[in-house]
Amino acid sequence: MRTRFDHDTHLRSKLLAELKEKTTQLERQLSDTRASLEREFTGPAGDGDTGGEWVLPPEGRTQILVNQGRRSARGPGLTRRAKVAGGAVSFVVLIIVIAVLLASGGPSWPASVTKVQSEIATACQNPDVRSEPGQVNFACAPSTRQILWVFALLTSDNNPGYRNTQTGRQGLEPITPVQGGEIAWSLNLHHPYNPANPIDSLEVAARAINNIIGGVTLTGASGAPAVQSGLESHRQNCLRYTGSVAVVSRAGFPRMCAKPVTSAAGQALLVADVYQKWMVGATPQAAQNAAVLFQNAKNPGNPQVQAILRHLPQTSQT
Repeated sequence: MRTRFDHDTHLRSKLLAELKEKTTQLERQLSDTRASLEREFTGPAGDGDTGGEWVLPPEGRTQILVNQGRRSARGPGLTRRAKVAGGAVSFVVLIIVIAVLLASGGPSWPASVTKVQSEIATACQNPDVRSEPGQVNFACAPSTRQILWVFALLTSDNNPGYRNTQTGRQGLEPITPVQGGEIAWSLNLHHPYNPANPIDSLEVAARAINNIIGGVTLTGASGAPAVQSGLESHRQNCLRYTGSVAVVSRAGFPRMCAKPVTSAAGQALLVADVYQKWMVGATPQAAQNAAVLFQNAKNPGNPQVQAILRHLPQTSQT
């Protein structure tokens, strides 16, 4: 069954093929016109008195007058020089158009990604998306915030109205309304929290992702702080993400990797682990897909990316 992605790719390829054919035709016409112009103006150069016009013997001028008439007697119209210049300009314009189309007509992310990226920029202005008290902000850091739109694409097809009646998940980054409400409270969001509002949904998603990574300290039923560990609270994970087992411990804080997760490979492993925590029951392949899209956020033409996009599940439900 052909997907919308396949259909758009076919139309784009057809358009580019047509433009390339028109370009070839114009190039041929321009070449012919240049040759004709050179033939017309090739001849002995005139002296200063003739202004550079051809100097022909009387019989030559007579023959031209018989065949072509006097210059002043010709019908109105563009000179050949003007036609050539116009053709050249048209050719250049067409080349520019084709260059623009080629630059934007290659493999690309679904159009919805651009919209979600804009919404992420707004959502990430909330300073409370950082984990508490560790202040982890992987989800909104400029170099890693693509995790938000990658997860939105994979889990809700970038549809803020996503709703799954079987699981109760809602929003761009679908989690249960109860979980979303609890996180929204910690974000000082307006009340009530609206999971169908993409900004609300993304703010909740950012805080949840940061909590998964950095852990969180909550107030227990007895009033005492209850520390919940994150992915970076475990030495074996720190080794995978940073190459070091060293962790930092502080009273009342979740433990954290002593070294930041900065390598592409380490970040990809972290993203895959977050996805499996985020989407309970997600397969290792689905988690790996998330990591591949995350790593290639600026390279949608990557063959693995294109394969994933062609087989995105139809997750949007209302």
